[in-house]
Amino acid sequence: MLHSRRVRIAVSGTHCSGKTTLAEDFVAAHRDYLHEPEPYEWLEAMYGEAIADQPTTEDFRRQLELSVERLRTYERGARVIAERSPVDFLAYMLALGDLSRPGHDREIITSAAEIAAAGIAHIDLLVVLPLNDGDRIAAPESEDLDLRDAMNERLLDLITRDEYALFTSGSPRIIEIQGTRDERLRLLEWAVSDSR
Repeated sequence: MLHSRRVRIAVSGTHCSGKTTLAEDFVAAHRDYLHEPEPYEWLEAMYGEAIADQPTTEDFRRQLELSVERLRTYERGARVIAERSPVDFLAYMLALGDLSRPGHDREIITSAAEIAAAGIAHIDLLVVLPLNDGDRIAAPESEDLDLRDAMNERLLDLITRDEYALFTSGSPRIIEIQGTRDERLRLLEWAVSDSR
């Protein structure tokens, strides 16, 4: 049964891909799990830092560092679902370069990959929500749709090719979830119940 499984879950995906909805639906159905919000929420609440409308590599690195810091607080056997994974922030940094955006910094990215790999070691199940037309998740123009698409491509590439050696033996199980809201929840529940 699901309640006997203790799994550290991270939901990964670009902005407006359904991460919050999936995490909230999962916690509503499984109250023994803790919802770890996006790092920017911690930055605002704990440090009074707001993320700029046009984030830079440094902004994403700060979120990455906080993401890893938070993930390290959950020992193996914790029941937690984190909204974002360290690989998300590396994907955003790379996407800024793909779009030739100001604030892109190659040196920061190299060290960020090492930080991301350290954080991934504290995840048991990485749930990836790729963009696709079938899920019917629309995002308004104000959500920087170019960055949304570029990050999605980089995220999927990082997971598939793993050019930064983020995933080693003992790394999390990785699943991609698509579908309606109900289908996504059912697939996540199945993945958790099937976790060893």
